[in-house]
Amino acid sequence: MGILKNAAPLPNIPWEDRPRGGEREEPLWRYSKNPVIPRNLTRFSNSIFNSAVVPFKGEFAGVFRCDDTSRRMNIHAGRSGDGINWTIADDPIPFIKTDPDLPDSQYKYDPRVVFVEDRWYVIWCNGYFGPTIGLGYTRDFEKFYQMENILMPYNRNGVLFPRKIGNNYALYSRPSDSGHTPFGDIVYSESPDLVYWGRHRHVMSPAPFEKSAWQCTKIGAGPAPIETTEGWLLIYHGVLTSCNGFVYSFGAALLDLDKPWQVIARSRPYLIAPQAPYELSGDVPNVTFPCAALTDGETGRLAVYYGCADTVTGLVFGIVDEVVDFVKRNSIA
Repeated sequence: MGILKNAAPLPNIPWEDRPRGGEREEPLWRYSKNPVIPRNLTRFSNSIFNSAVVPFKGEFAGVFRCDDTSRRMNIHAGRSGDGINWTIADDPIPFIKTDPDLPDSQYKYDPRVVFVEDRWYVIWCNGYFGPTIGLGYTRDFEKFYQMENILMPYNRNGVLFPRKIGNNYALYSRPSDSGHTPFGDIVYSESPDLVYWGRHRHVMSPAPFEKSAWQCTKIGAGPAPIETTEGWLLIYHGVLTSCNGFVYSFGAALLDLDKPWQVIARSRPYLIAPQAPYELSGDVPNVTFPCAALTDGETGRLAVYYGCADTVTGLVFGIVDEVVDFVKRNSIA
């Protein structure tokens, strides 16, 4: 099992062996048939990206950001037998409000999905007088229930932990402003009931340009943290402000298991940066944005789904042990 903790076997994890040849040290490699999800898989989608995938009943389910051809942002449910070939609903998820006084969402985007205790929680960027963090749940990926917003506007990149820390639910988020934020730190919060949040702790800031330029403008949590014997493995995105605008890459960090706001190690080099044609060109060029990670507890295999140029969805592979070792050997923390 290697260094993974509490990871279930996933023998049918999407997988492709590392390509042969080359001398570069690359702990992740791209699926040779990327993009794994095209932009027009539904009847009305302009683009499908920044989406969440999880194992479900021996197959796979997911919640997908589908911007339609009027460029409205919303999230849709999908299913797959192999994690590669997907059927995604044409219509957005019709959330059932857990409280009739819950305000309507002005938009929904960039979902994450994580199983905690007895259900799958869906977290997304929710439009409510600006971006905030929406929360809901499902038990069957057919009926979805919307709960209270987690935090006040403005906030993005909310990611729940797969288990409680002590007696509380735990969350990473990135406070922001109302626009396309030119800054961003990762913050940790706890809640006894998923409604009232506190015990806020600063986790990480953007890195100094001279130390790690790919993450010098802003950072944000990606998939749900992965529990290992070395700490929580957090795959996160970082942004560089170039002469041609923002460039989104992603790397990884290790954080203390009991105090997840304490950084153990943080990768100086990126894991993936925009290099493939479908990452360099699209509705928003130069974006690689991770939102979901699958692991196999038997082999340590890792599959990460990520948005490409805000247009399509890509897939990369790796081994958890190798990623953790890479972070520890190349840390700026």
